[in-house]
Amino acid sequence: MDEIKVLIADDHTVVRKGIRALLETEPGITVVGEAADGEDAIHKALALKPDVILMDLVMPKLDGVQAIKELREKLPEIKVLVLTSFAEDRRIVAAIEAGALGYLLKDSSPEDLVRAIREVHRGESSLHPKAAQQLIKKLQRPAEEPEREKLTARERKVLALIARGLSNREIARELSISEPTVRTHVSNILRKLGLKSRTQAALYALRQGLASLEE
Repeated sequence: MDEIKVLIADDHTVVRKGIRALLETEPGITVVGEAADGEDAIHKALALKPDVILMDLVMPKLDGVQAIKELREKLPEIKVLVLTSFAEDRRIVAAIEAGALGYLLKDSSPEDLVRAIREVHRGESSLHPKAAQQLIKKLQRPAEEPEREKLTARERKVLALIARGLSNREIARELSISEPTVRTHVSNILRKLGLKSRTQAALYALRQGLASLEE
């Protein structure tokens, strides 16, 4: 099992120390550093090259959303999991659009936090139920979508399965294809749609009627 290097970005020292103490008991996860604000998070990420950043949204100097945007530009391979107290749809949508793969609230259980870190590290989406509810409400509002490059029939199938929350392995099994082929399809889907993450792709699929929440 690969070691997952985590950077904790939060302006509250007690929160950072509590999360560090929790994660240090978890096999396969190593906390490589802490950051007290958005600017510090960017500097530490560039220096320490973590796999996953736990990012609070409300921090001094530079807020979490802007920090995510800058990090995704400078370190596109980095995975960001938002860990915050806020479940407003504007914050959730802004964070996802900035490039966050997951959105977790601070009232989540330790088990949920560890699971979310592992999911995000694998490139999968991880949303707190309250965050998912807010995104669904957002999806129910009419939205203008720009012109997108057309997807193939197979890419549309893969996109629908992403929207249902399936992992690459599960999609491969469902469509009787290899995982590398699924990864290629996912990359092509994100490129054609101009999106940054599986979460954004799932939202797009739901918004366009390519998948249903009832499936």
